[in-house]
Amino acid sequence: MPQDNTAFESNVIDQPFGTLLSERYLSYALSTIMSRSLPDVRDGLKPVHRRLLYAMIQLKLNPTTPPKKSARVVGDVIGKFHPHGDTAVYDAMVRLAQDFAQRYPLVDGQGNFGNIDGDNAAAMRYTEARLTDVALLLLDGIEEDAVDFRPTYDGSELEPVVLPGGFPNLLANGSSGIAVGMATSIPPHNAAELCEAMELMLEKDTSVAEVVEIVSGPDFPTGGILVEDRKDVLTAYETGKGSFRVRARWLKEELKQGQYQISVTEIPYQVQKSKLIERIADLITTKKIPMLDDVRDESAEDIRLVLIPKNRNVEPELLMEALFRNSDLENRFSLNINVLENGLVPRVMNLKEVLQNWLNHQQEVLVRRSRYRLEKVLHRLEVLDGYLIVYLNLDEVIRIVREEDEPRPVLMKTFGLSEVQAEAVLNMRLRSLRKLEEIEIRTEHDKLAKERDELTKLIGSEARQWTRIKKQIAEIKRMFGPETALGRRRTFIGKPPAPVAVNLEEAMIEKEPITIICSDKGWLRAMKGHGQNAADFKYKDGDSERFVLEAQTTDKLLIFGTNGRFYTIGCDKLPPGRGFGEPLRIMVDLPNDADITSMMLYRPDQRILVASSAGYGFLVKSDDVLAQTKNGKQILNLDAGKEAQLCLLLDEADDHIAVMGNNRKMLVFPLCDLPEMTRGKGVILQKYKDGGLSDARTFCWETGLSFKYGAGETIVSDLNPWLGKRAGAGSMPPNGFPKNNRFG
Repeated sequence: MPQDNTAFESNVIDQPFGTLLSERYLSYALSTIMSRSLPDVRDGLKPVHRRLLYAMIQLKLNPTTPPKKSARVVGDVIGKFHPHGDTAVYDAMVRLAQDFAQRYPLVDGQGNFGNIDGDNAAAMRYTEARLTDVALLLLDGIEEDAVDFRPTYDGSELEPVVLPGGFPNLLANGSSGIAVGMATSIPPHNAAELCEAMELMLEKDTSVAEVVEIVSGPDFPTGGILVEDRKDVLTAYETGKGSFRVRARWLKEELKQGQYQISVTEIPYQVQKSKLIERIADLITTKKIPMLDDVRDESAEDIRLVLIPKNRNVEPELLMEALFRNSDLENRFSLNINVLENGLVPRVMNLKEVLQNWLNHQQEVLVRRSRYRLEKVLHRLEVLDGYLIVYLNLDEVIRIVREEDEPRPVLMKTFGLSEVQAEAVLNMRLRSLRKLEEIEIRTEHDKLAKERDELTKLIGSEARQWTRIKKQIAEIKRMFGPETALGRRRTFIGKPPAPVAVNLEEAMIEKEPITIICSDKGWLRAMKGHGQNAADFKYKDGDSERFVLEAQTTDKLLIFGTNGRFYTIGCDKLPPGRGFGEPLRIMVDLPNDADITSMMLYRPDQRILVASSAGYGFLVKSDDVLAQTKNGKQILNLDAGKEAQLCLLLDEADDHIAVMGNNRKMLVFPLCDLPEMTRGKGVILQKYKDGGLSDARTFCWETGLSFKYGAGETIVSDLNPWLGKRAGAGSMPPNGFPKNNRFG
């Protein structure tokens, strides 16, 4: 039997797949933009937030009434207005109640609504909620035809397209969201500053720069310090796009014996305290910030993080700068004022445009509420006119109502009543007849007539409308002024941080003082600390002290061998001070036929004198002798049978050199006569008939030349007898010069 495919074929759409996909994706994108992710510039709310507040006002959850279970509110929202999951709706309501997320909370939550540590709120069946005074401002006039309504998703009820929004909620509380192809990110601001800026806008035509003079920056509920450059702040508000750099607020607390600790009392917006502490603890564990020893959370209702420095010599500003760079104690909040204009068109606005759109909405709301009130007043005046007629003819009215089958047309014909007046008379209860007193009716009539005239003038005059709005703004400014706890500015407007005077990367490297000991037989070790007593150093039998240097673990050790090669060892890689250390030849590839001539610490941008036993030498920069391998770096080229004799680290003040030969002749000449090279044989320092170089020393001419004299030292200030040209023979040394022909 053939199968009937008629029903199936009727559902087939003969259209290119690309066209279908693009149409449906466009519909999805528009739905996401308008119904989920972007706020309306007029009330600053997304649909879910708007429906939450409207459902709560329907439940009469005013600030003065007892709260109801959050589950009841969520149930009404998803049942009547928002056909989505209850978790999403409840999460939205929780955020409206968190005072660390909302600058001016719209929901008064009772119970566990989460905390700044990032802990979730309790289940909706355990918490209760009601509206705040700020939310009432947004809803004020909702029942007075202030805004348009539209059918809900199932057409059973109506919901507001936008709230009256008698509070500048978009900028005051901020908003964030990600749509399809666009996003929004608006930080909270101070309501009093926004009101002051709008008062200025109503007085004269202002620029964005003038508005920014008043609205100086975001005002986050968690406080902090805004350290963004003022030019960047102005540019961000003028274009509607930018970012704000916010730092934690901290202070130094002095302790006993010169010790101190740092207390962090405010952290940047949307930073979870628990994760922040975990990050700082991780920096301590991994020693990425060696200046910090510990972090403690002593928070109660207020934020209090205690940072313990490694020692009292750590500069607090340097420590905090390191933490700002490596943790969320400094954060950036992006600005992208992408909002729905009139609830339809997404557009990036500047600060002034947002405020102007709110003002325009308030004007529209004011006119609509005034017209609604005027209709009520006119209706009541018409009824009161009917009551006056009834009062004057009460007996006749009673007779007509009792005797006539259709009293309404008779009343209208007899007394000239309108249909509204006749209906009002017929709907009166008997008990109300005793209240019909002419004086009371006329008093109410006069009052309403006066209100009617005022409303008529207000609707017909734009100037009166802006005057009324200005009073409304002044009242909001009073409610949330700087003298109130909620209105006081929390985020301090600071200056951009000055550049750090020291190299922060180097300062963050952990430094420990060590004493480097190298024995005569080449055993190397490093002991912790400085100021070690040489008598406490132990050596192997037959071995003794040769080199002792005080250094830091971040230093580099330069070793110059008799083979003319430099070897480099990081001080953090030296063997510990326990025992006798390790042989130097294991750490570097020093040949067995070579020995150590000199050992010094690397200092950047300094000069070193190297010389051979043949009396040749030159100057070399310290950066040019650093070796990258264990084989070292050949610097001084040697003649056959000769070896490197000495290596000296020059002082910046040195301007002369004294050279001593094995022939006991001393020569002094200017240091500038020596060339600066990267490697080579060098130039001759002193001429010898026989023997070679014994020692050399650089010095400052004004200070004089010092050498060992008995148990101490002596200084020769008049060196003219030995002053000559480089490569000269020299003269006999001063009286008392050591017999070993060495300066010390």
